[in-house]
Formats: sequence, C-alpha cells, structure tokens
Amino acid sequence: MERVQFDVAVKAILKQDRRYETDGYHFLRDALDHTIKALRKEELIEHRHVSGPELLEGLVAHAVEKFGPMAVAVLESWGIREGEDVGTMVFNLIDAGAFGKSEEDSPSDFRGVMNLQEALLAPFRPTREVLAKRGGEVELDPPARGNQPAKSSEL
Repeated sequence: MERVQFDVAVKAILKQDRRYETDGYHFLRDALDHTIKALRKEELIEHRHVSGPELLEGLVAHAVEKFGPMAVAVLESWGIREGEDVGTMVFNLIDAGAFGKSEEDSPSDFRGVMNLQEALLAPFRPTREVLAKRGGEVELDPPARGNQPAKSSEL
C-alpha cells in the first residue's frame, strides 16, 4: 500500500471518525518520532518496528516532557484517555495509508498495557511519603503545625 501524506490521511479519517482531534493525530506522529529516536539511542538500531507498548511508553514520555502536569488535560481535550484510544488512532492511520504495520500488529496491542492517566501523572506525584503517627495510625498527611518547620524527627 502506498503511503499517503499525513495531513491528507488525517482529514480523511476525520470525515469518518470524529472521536479524536487533528492535534491529537499530529501529537501521536510526534510521539512516534520521539519513541523511534529514544529506541535508536538505546539499541543502536537504525530502523525498527515500534510495538504498541513501546509507543505508549514513548507517548507518555513525550507528553510529560512537552506538557508537564497538564498532559492528562491536553490529551483528554483531543479525545485520548486510555491506551486503547492510541491504538484506535494508530489503526485509523494505518487504514488511511499514513502508517505501516507488521503482520503481528493488532489494536489489542494497546489494550490493558498501562493506565494512561496514571502514567502521565506519576512523574508529578511526591516521591517520598510524609508519615505522621497519631493514635497508632499511619497517615499520609503531615502534622498540622501552622508556619513552624517540621522537626527532624518528624521527617
């Protein structure tokens, strides 16, 4: 199958399927490029197929790098809420002739791989839990001390 120009393919897709925005498709292409570059650095391989899970990991890394803590909101505004959405978009692009695929590729490659929203938020969660013992219970909130600094024994 002959590859078609990316913008032409996206326009054709959007005539039939309006679930995802144009910017989402362009971001997906950028995330694929980002993933390929990262894999080349790691594996020193010039050209190689990118699997569904690899693309999802690359998309998360690219979204976090580009949008920071707003990544979830930005992707959701384009209709991308979970890994299956990415898979649907990839196969829309394959069907439109903009992306290629191997015989083993399937939309199910994107199903259940990761919780996309959690993966996008994970880099912004605290890396250390603040624990305070009150009445024998362990709480995740620091003690209420007003403007006083915590004592070293509380850290």
